[in-house]
Amino acid sequence: MMTKFTIRNATPEDMEAVCEIYNDAVENTTAIWNEVRVDVANRVDWLAARRKAGFPVLVALNQAGVVVGYASFGDWRAFDGYRHTVEHSVYIRNDQRGQGIAGVLMKALIERAGELGKHIMVGAIEAGNTSSIRLHEKLGFEQVGLMKEVGMKFGKWLDLVFMQLNIDHRSTPDGAGK
Repeated sequence: MMTKFTIRNATPEDMEAVCEIYNDAVENTTAIWNEVRVDVANRVDWLAARRKAGFPVLVALNQAGVVVGYASFGDWRAFDGYRHTVEHSVYIRNDQRGQGIAGVLMKALIERAGELGKHIMVGAIEAGNTSSIRLHEKLGFEQVGLMKEVGMKFGKWLDLVFMQLNIDHRSTPDGAGK
């Protein structure tokens, strides 16, 4: 039986749990290509910056009200012409993976991107992360690129898979002709 999860906007009070999830990914996975742990103040600042830029940060809570995952998106590239494209991230607490939390968070994130008028959502996934690639495919993302050996972690080169989802299928962007 699948456990039910609640998705809501993150608050500063959630950042301790978000920090723990983030740091676990830094120390133990190739999902984040950073090698330095962060503190709660860093995540509080990150949340404030995301909010200021108008980007969501969502958390998943289990039935006990504990944060078990989070997701967000932000600018894909910082040039005006890319304003309708976002890149997302989703991370799940290590003891909660495989329960469908990432899919629930992703669906909520995609919906939020649509509400904000975004056109394309990009995922950049370490090529060996087959479970994340499969999840993205199930959600309608398609692989559009592979960059070989563009990163490194744990003493090995990492390949990066790019996947994208067309969120709204509009034929002309807002502000066309500018």
